Amino acid sequence: MRKITLGRTGITTPQNAFGALPIQRVDTGTAVKLLHKAYDGGMTFFDTARAYSDSEEKIGEAFHDMRDKIYIASKTMAKNPEDFSRDLDTTLKNLKTDYLDIYQLHCVDRCYRPGDGTGMYEALVKAKEEGRIRHIGITAHKIGIAEEIVESGLYETLQFPFSYLATDRDIALVNACVGAGMGFIAMKGLSGGLLNNSRACMAFMCQYDVLPIWGIQREDELEEWLSFFDENVAMTPELQAIIDKDRTELLGDFCRGCGYCMPCAVGIQINQCARMSQMIRRSPSANWLSEQWQEEMMKIEKCINCGACMKHCPYELKTPELLRKNLADYKDILAGRVIV
Repeated sequence: MRKITLGRTGITTPQNAFGALPIQRVDTGTAVKLLHKAYDGGMTFFDTARAYSDSEEKIGEAFHDMRDKIYIASKTMAKNPEDFSRDLDTTLKNLKTDYLDIYQLHCVDRCYRPGDGTGMYEALVKAKEEGRIRHIGITAHKIGIAEEIVESGLYETLQFPFSYLATDRDIALVNACVGAGMGFIAMKGLSGGLLNNSRACMAFMCQYDVLPIWGIQREDELEEWLSFFDENVAMTPELQAIIDKDRTELLGDFCRGCGYCMPCAVGIQINQCARMSQMIRRSPSANWLSEQWQEEMMKIEKCINCGACMKHCPYELKTPELLRKNLADYKDILAGRVIV
């Protein structure tokens, strides 16, 4: 397994890391078991966030007595120094530690700078000077903001969506990070679950100086990623063919399922309904056509076009339009007019 050094942080870790958002959906015992198995299998980098409900607490429970053996990155969605300080206090308490290896401003809509009037960058610097965080990071979903962040030279790591659906501009962003001495943490490596060949995903990542954080919830998922520690996964013509096929089918506007658009005013489960057509075809399951999901999809008819989902979408999707397209396709599938 190849190792990655995250820019000027000096953090060196296998190119195979644990994204801890999904463990908020399992009980503490299951989460701790997964985290221990991940470490025993070779993972040393664990990414979480204050926004991931009890994910931090589960990591703290798993690793509080072996803190020096792993790297932990967390995040805050704070917009002012007061909330920043409160979030950091809570995060350190939850993780049962007195420092974070990387603390990231979460899903930003701007590049925070010294003297910009928000006090946010100054709060990061102060926390680093106090030893409560060791490195300053930031996460973004919009390419223009990410490019501005890299150009600023202010941050030690950038976390950004990156998968084999990446555009040339996304790849240029990775190269710019390398040139600027910034670590690149790759989120959404499975594009919200739409990519289902882990070997192709890993082979793609291994071509770049990025650290992928795979969202892991189940033991079988973890075992799949851990299996790559026993080999260097290289790109092959067969894997490239899978990637080329997926790029043909998926490039363009599609929902990654991040959920930042929710809650919906009329109760639509946007992060699943807006990509239902793709999920049915790429993750075949009778469950997608169950009475429960039929009820969820029909809620789309109640959309009031308030625009709140579009305002909050990091990818600037025309979400109501996407929802209606998915509903029309769903109805065709239910009626047998389309076979999947």
